[in-house]
Amino acid sequence: MSTWDLSRTQQHVLLCNGSSCMRKGAEEVTQRIRAELTERNLDDVIHTSRTRCNKRCKDACVVVVYPKGDWYKDMEQADVKKFVDCLVENEVYTDMLTHQYNGEHFVAESITVKGTLKADVAAKVSKLGMDINHA
Repeated sequence: MSTWDLSRTQQHVLLCNGSSCMRKGAEEVTQRIRAELTERNLDDVIHTSRTRCNKRCKDACVVVVYPKGDWYKDMEQADVKKFVDCLVENEVYTDMLTHQYNGEHFVAESITVKGTLKADVAAKVSKLGMDINHA
């Protein structure tokens, strides 16, 4: 296993390789993004990492770019060239954007599937546990 020198890295692209994303072509998207970065000699400037599930399965294939904190959905191989163009220009790839970090929290685009708050799930689980214990 290699330990990369990140001293020239300006952006980190997180590529979801969870099961929903994999069913929607995440492996191919991952390989295409990496190949495009290599072809442009950007491997030391834009680092990529595979992740497991990012819990935005309805947005598969999910790609996240840091440090900006931009989340993208429905990424396909056909999107890669324009996506990398936007990375190079430090622009937002608006075609697939779902969330942007505004310095305090993530703001969803109007077309984004809202999703479920973790606190709501925890409250339901806690209530279910109380109901079972009091039965």
